[in-house]
Amino acid sequence: MATKIRLQRHGRKGYAFYSIVAADSRAPRDGRFIEKLGTYNPNTNPATVDLNFERALYWVEVGAQPTDTVRNILSREGVMLMKHLKGGVKKGAFDEAAAQAKFDAWKTAKTQSLNAAITKTAEAKKKAAAARLEEEKAINAKVAERVAEKKAAEAAAKAEAEAAAAVEAAGEEAPAAEAAEAPAEA
Repeated sequence: MATKIRLQRHGRKGYAFYSIVAADSRAPRDGRFIEKLGTYNPNTNPATVDLNFERALYWVEVGAQPTDTVRNILSREGVMLMKHLKGGVKKGAFDEAAAQAKFDAWKTAKTQSLNAAITKTAEAKKKAAAARLEEEKAINAKVAERVAEKKAAEAAAKAEAEAAAAVEAAGEEAPAAEAAEAPAEA
């Protein structure tokens, strides 16, 4: 029986979520499997992988062939490196402690680079949010300036109308006063 380590699709349309499984190569993609080794979520940044390292290593050592995507995932998680290091131990190139030390050094460097990438992404998001906030403040300032200009124009028009009304009222009172004085003289 040829065994494959592959992805099994779950999740809704447009938001795929995968299980990493060891399965018979003749079984359908989302069908029967021998063992579930972990999960893979490509929707997060960076992609989230939850993997049972020991069982994945076991299946790779007994000859299970990973698909291309799963091979990349296993390489990123260090399963393929550990298989390589264990092969070196079997050949006598170095001992188990040296292999473990090399793996630990690699894992530490990998963790640091992953944390740096996460930090860089978070900083980029903060900068983008700050830039959007500044743009919004500039737009709001322009809108406030236009509103102030419009209110000033309305106030000026209102004051002008009131002044015209006052002049008109004063003009009506003067002829009425003259008219009232004229009959008194006669």
